[in-house]
Amino acid sequence: MDARSDNKTVDLVVDLDGTLIATDLLWESTFQLLKQNMLYLFLLPLWALKGKGHLKHQISLRVAIDPAILPYRGEFVAYLREEHRKGRRLVLATGAARKFAESIAAYLGFFDAVYATDETRNLTSVHKTKFLLETFGDVKFAYAGNSRADVPVFDAASEAVVVAPDRAAAKWQRTHSAKLFDAPKTDWKTFARMLRVHQWMKNTLIFVPPILDHEIMNWQILINSIVAFFAFSFAASAIYIVNDLFDLPLDRQHARKRNRAFASGLFSISFGLKVAIALLALAGLLATQLPWVFSAVLLVYLISTTAYSLSLKRMLLIDVLTLAGLYTLRILAGSAANQIEGSFWLLAFSSFFFLSLALVKRYVELQNTALVEKNRIAGRGYRQADREVVAQCGVSSAFAAALVLALYVNSDAVVSLYSYPWLIWPLCPIVLYLNIRIWILAHRGEMHDDPVVFIISDWRSQIVIAIGAALLLYGGMRS
Repeated sequence: MDARSDNKTVDLVVDLDGTLIATDLLWESTFQLLKQNMLYLFLLPLWALKGKGHLKHQISLRVAIDPAILPYRGEFVAYLREEHRKGRRLVLATGAARKFAESIAAYLGFFDAVYATDETRNLTSVHKTKFLLETFGDVKFAYAGNSRADVPVFDAASEAVVVAPDRAAAKWQRTHSAKLFDAPKTDWKTFARMLRVHQWMKNTLIFVPPILDHEIMNWQILINSIVAFFAFSFAASAIYIVNDLFDLPLDRQHARKRNRAFASGLFSISFGLKVAIALLALAGLLATQLPWVFSAVLLVYLISTTAYSLSLKRMLLIDVLTLAGLYTLRILAGSAANQIEGSFWLLAFSSFFFLSLALVKRYVELQNTALVEKNRIAGRGYRQADREVVAQCGVSSAFAAALVLALYVNSDAVVSLYSYPWLIWPLCPIVLYLNIRIWILAHRGEMHDDPVVFIISDWRSQIVIAIGAALLLYGGMRS
């Protein structure tokens, strides 16, 4: 129907996914199910063969959604509360599983009826239209929706409210001049934050092996290193996206992470998956331009980061050891991309150095999280009582890294590489300065960034790193 009614007493039927909340519960609950056990991946197609309603029902039996932390459309919810206060009857009609719909309706407290997908019926698009026309009969009703699937229901309703519309719903809204609640605007900065572009700085570790081998000015090696850098960066961004999709409930309970693109609903889960697949394809394409060993290292990185996201990050100490290993993998990638023989000294040093930085991250989390003494951080294996032990282990790792470096400086390898090995000794106090300063800042409560990103972006750290680089490149030139 094209005519819009001015009668505000007609029932208002409200869609859920994308309309009332800025997320899709099917996608979200699927990721939560897979996080419980990846073997469900083999059951999902079997459930889907019996119909989408059956699929949603089976997932809802195994997953709990907390309605208190979902990303609601704030302005639209306020409008619904006001309509309810005026006495208007509100109905929730959704393609989401009945269990989820009823828990959300109970939480909000202003819906008079709930119609949702069950095991035999998927209440979306034309099926929802038919159901509503049968339910309301000759009685007019209004409808609030957001997507192409809602257009048939808009046409059947006597009035419409369009919320955060996709392209098809936006076109319908402009044609019919329906009431509009627009979505928050996004831009390239929002997209960059979704990709965690600032975290790409970690991948500059790929340049370390050619720099230490004094081959970075070789054009072929420089180009290989740049290609490897972007391959790792694209792969890392893809994993960040997937990690965010698995961690939606945890992120929404975090003071800062709740503002992430998917936790807040700025970007849809389906959009994130498309971007992640595209990034992995780009990473794979770039990897084919380098020696096959680099592709093997990249694959190990992808498997390790996925395992970390799904399970390892919840394991006491295994998480920080894995993080240290992931940093070291970047150094191995730099060696593999340029067919530079890996150095035992470099790998030993990086293991202790990055273990210390990984422990800083956990220390800061413990410091910034209010917990009952025996409770663990959400999604982690640590308690408040562990904070001092974590700090002791981190500082000890920092000194172990400096010790490995000191032993290296005094080894035959340095004598063969440098004309003036004694000029490399200042690297030991430089490493201690970088690491211990971070621990002092963390103890003061002034460390809020990823430690590696902090070192790369902090001007004081940049100065001492530049001094160290000058000592390596100029003061200790190869004989």
